[in-house]
Amino acid sequence: MNKNTGIKLLLLGLMTMFFAGCVTHRIDWNSRIGHYTYDQAVVEFGPPDKSARLTDGRLVVDWITRYNNNGTVFVSPGYYPGTVGYVQTVGPTTFTDILRLTFDKNNVLTAWVKK
Repeated sequence: MNKNTGIKLLLLGLMTMFFAGCVTHRIDWNSRIGHYTYDQAVVEFGPPDKSARLTDGRLVVDWITRYNNNGTVFVSPGYYPGTVGYVQTVGPTTFTDILRLTFDKNNVLTAWVKK
């Protein structure tokens, strides 16, 4: 194997690892209904952003899974010529994706919605 072939194989291997790392793992929530618990969800996603206990004992929990900043970016000039002082984002940060899980009174998953 010559040097060029070795470099090409190395680059191909690195690109393969890079693209494999970019693939997101999609969760099959339907398969988790009936045995996935609230405690498991907190371990996996951290504390929820919102939660409410209903009068029938069900627990409805929201996790914000993706944020979107619709603000404006301002760049100010630096003190010296050719430099940038700072970049500031102004405006509201809003959420775009919400994962809502509903647990029964025993804290077992009964329903889910992705908004």
